[in-house]
Amino acid sequence: MDAILIQILNGLDKGGAYALIALGLTLTFGTLGIVNFAHGALFMLGSFCAVLFNKLLTLSVKVKDESITFFDAYKEQPYLEIWFGDTGKAIIDYSVPLSILFAIPVMLLVGVLMERGLIKHFYKRDHADQILVTFGLAIVMQEIIRHFFGANPIPMPAPEVVSGSAPIGEMLGLSDNLVYPWWRLIYFIFSMIIIFAVFAFLKFTTFGMVVRAGMADRETVEILGINVQRRFTIVFGLATVVAGLAGVMYAPILPPDYHMGMEFLVLSFVVVVVGGMGSLPGAVLAGFLLGILQSFASMNEVKSIIPGIDQIIIYLVAVVILLIRPRGLMGREGVFED
Repeated sequence: MDAILIQILNGLDKGGAYALIALGLTLTFGTLGIVNFAHGALFMLGSFCAVLFNKLLTLSVKVKDESITFFDAYKEQPYLEIWFGDTGKAIIDYSVPLSILFAIPVMLLVGVLMERGLIKHFYKRDHADQILVTFGLAIVMQEIIRHFFGANPIPMPAPEVVSGSAPIGEMLGLSDNLVYPWWRLIYFIFSMIIIFAVFAFLKFTTFGMVVRAGMADRETVEILGINVQRRFTIVFGLATVVAGLAGVMYAPILPPDYHMGMEFLVLSFVVVVVGGMGSLPGAVLAGFLLGILQSFASMNEVKSIIPGIDQIIIYLVAVVILLIRPRGLMGREGVFED
């Protein structure tokens, strides 16, 4: 029972990342009809927003080390610690969650510039053209990050207060030895909050209602005198922010490196296809479903029976589901069915 619960938790936090990236992909495709192969790179950019913010907070100067008295020794001390003491240390400790405030405007700006500068020219082009140009853009982003931050992963610590493990077993009345990392639980909760916020924004706000109407019948909405294109640009920026926030909070789980976006991109496109192209609920459902299945497939007991199953389980499930339901779990009729 303990092992099963651990695998479910592993699947939920991994599925949360898949669902957030797939949600942004589906949002972009559903509104603009764009197949954005740069979306994984946006997840990577979000992670490096956390890295950059941490580097800014830890800018330091050499000061004399008073703990060494028999000769002059110097140490690096962040300016924040010098200026604000323990408050400065706390700010640095919480750099990852605080970097959300930094990442939101940065990712929104990146999204708007992408849409206005490049994506808008490919609205009426074939999906193959869209894939090629956005894939090329993803490679450019990767190389820029590699130039400035190097090729090696950069570890990002979670705040000290949640750096340990939560007593899951004690909380649920199970084995006292059952523990799980606090930050992974926080990531799952965070992903659920973002998913709920996106759905609430689209369903309960006037802006969201216009966007959903534009997704269903763009020409009619434009005839009513509404600038749908401007709203779609904002939606593209919103999808970029969602991918970026997913990357920010994932940084302590997987140390950021320049090619991490490609790894998540392929899996997330599989999630989108399994959930159904253009279906937001389908993307979320498929993300968590495939995350949990991949987690169970990574158990040693399962791999001893079917070696390498953890590497292919997502694709096997995708094949089976698409054979049974060609439009995916919750796909809409007419999407990609020219």
